Amino acid sequence: MIRTTALSPHLGVEVTGIDDLLDDALISRCVEALGWRGVLLVRGLHLDDDAQLAFSRKLGQVVTLGGRQIFTVSLDPAKNRTAEYLKGTFNWHIDGTTDEVPVKATTLTARHVATVGGGTEFASTYAAYENLPEQERKRYEGLRVVHSFEANQRWAHPDPSEADLASWRTVPTRETSLVWKRRDGRRSLVIGGTADHIVGMDPGESRALLDELLAWSTQERFRYTHDWAPGDLVVWDNTGMLHRALPYDPASERTLHRTTIVGDEGWS
Repeated sequence: MIRTTALSPHLGVEVTGIDDLLDDALISRCVEALGWRGVLLVRGLHLDDDAQLAFSRKLGQVVTLGGRQIFTVSLDPAKNRTAEYLKGTFNWHIDGTTDEVPVKATTLTARHVATVGGGTEFASTYAAYENLPEQERKRYEGLRVVHSFEANQRWAHPDPSEADLASWRTVPTRETSLVWKRRDGRRSLVIGGTADHIVGMDPGESRALLDELLAWSTQERFRYTHDWAPGDLVVWDNTGMLHRALPYDPASERTLHRTTIVGDEGWS
């Protein structure tokens, strides 16, 4: 019998009692849970790549990059050619903020875990917005934010080389609303490490406001921390959940396999 248990007051749900991960009724419940809880956890599934892809395709079209649909998350350059870029994922972020349409959801399965650290934290920008005082909500209405890959990478690499800057700047910037007015009527905040500045605002004031909103959105009551065990499957609503990896030894064997699901709602 399928059971769901909340992982924290504002986000996350653990699913147990699964007999068939590809059952349409289960998929429907998972999609509904993602919509309202943002993060879905199934422990100890030990999915191989084929099974992870089969499940992912039930959620939507899987993103293909460089001919691959499975991305290896590891700081070992032998396993991941973009390992250096992953250091930026230790900062709170939302994937795809520089894309016209962000990816809808992400799945991660744990193959190897770090002995110390290496968890993944999530924070709900739905809950963060919904709990703002009314005067704060009005303050943010109409504000627009410029997102850039460079902004997030500067957090991990504060003294970049010219080659680094040239590489980062090949990724186009994207302007979005600070408050995303969703087609389902909900509101979320489009913030995180890629949020470079607020359009038309003094740079110092802009930075202060973005830092203030990030601190508000990632406070403990809006957050869930997942400590990985081998075989865990975690799925999240990428469009409304901030996330970050917690520090761990780069020499660790920590290895996760990731798929991303093509988005269907552009930024407002």
